[in-house]
Amino acid sequence: MAVANVTSSSLTPVHRLGEQAFDLVAEVGNMAIFSGSAFGWMLRKRPRWSVLVPNFYAIGVSSVPVVAITGTFIGMVLAVQAHSSFAQMGLESRLGSVINISLVKELGPVLAATMLAGRVGSSMAAELGTMRVTEQIDALSALGTNPICYLVTPRFLACFLLIPLLTLMADFMGVIGGAFVSTQLLMVDSFAYWQHSREFVGGLDLFAGVFKSFFFGAAIALISCHRGFHSRAGAEGVGRAATEAFVYSFIAILFLDFTIGIAWNNVYSAIWPNSANLL
Repeated sequence: MAVANVTSSSLTPVHRLGEQAFDLVAEVGNMAIFSGSAFGWMLRKRPRWSVLVPNFYAIGVSSVPVVAITGTFIGMVLAVQAHSSFAQMGLESRLGSVINISLVKELGPVLAATMLAGRVGSSMAAELGTMRVTEQIDALSALGTNPICYLVTPRFLACFLLIPLLTLMADFMGVIGGAFVSTQLLMVDSFAYWQHSREFVGGLDLFAGVFKSFFFGAAIALISCHRGFHSRAGAEGVGRAATEAFVYSFIAILFLDFTIGIAWNNVYSAIWPNSANLL
C-alpha cells in the first residue's frame, strides 16, 4: 500500500501544535546536553589565559561605557518619575530610599543584563554562527580540538564572572545619577536623601541583585553560544541566530528574576520571620 506524502500544508492545527511541542522538547533537551557539556569541560580543563583574556576584554571592558550610561539614566529617570508622586505626599526626603532599593534589587541587575544580552549575546551568537556556516567549528573538531571547550567555556566564564561586576557598575552609576537629579535639580535635601537611603538599603539588598546577575550571565552565555552553534546556513541563518539569542536570553532573564526573587523572599522570610523588609 502506498504511503501518501504528508506536507506541512496538509497538517491539521492539532498536528502542527503537536509538532511544535515535540520541537520544543527536543530543543530543551539539546540545550540541556549542550549546557552539560560546557560545564563538564569547564571542570575538566581550565581554559588558557591567552583565550580567556580576549573574551574578558570583549565582554567586560568593552561593555563598561554602555552599562555606565544605562545605569546613570535609570537612576535619573527614576528620580524624575518618582518625585512628583512623593511630593504630593510630602515625602520628598525619602526619595533616595525608593530609588536606590529599586536600583540595587531589580532594575540595575535586570536592565544591565538586558543591555548585555543585546550587545554581548547577539555578538557571540553571530560570531559562532559565522564560524558554523564557514565550517570553522568543523575544522576545530577535525584538528582534535573540542569546539565547546575552546569556544564556549571561555565565553561562559567571562559572562559568569564579569556580568556581576558590570551590574555593580550599573548600580553605582544609577545611584549617582539619581542623587544628582534629586539633590541638584529637584532640590531634595541632600542629608535626608542619603540618610533615608542608608536606613532602608542594606548590604543584603545589594547582594540579592548581584546574586541574580550570576544566573543572568550564565543564561546569556549558554543561550547565545547554543544559538550560534546551531545556526542555519547563510546570512539569514546567522542573523536569525543573533535575534533568537537576544530574545531567548531576555525571556530567561525575566524568568530567572521571577523565580530567584520568590526563592530569595521565602529564604529571607524563614530566616527573619519578623522582618518587614521582604526581598
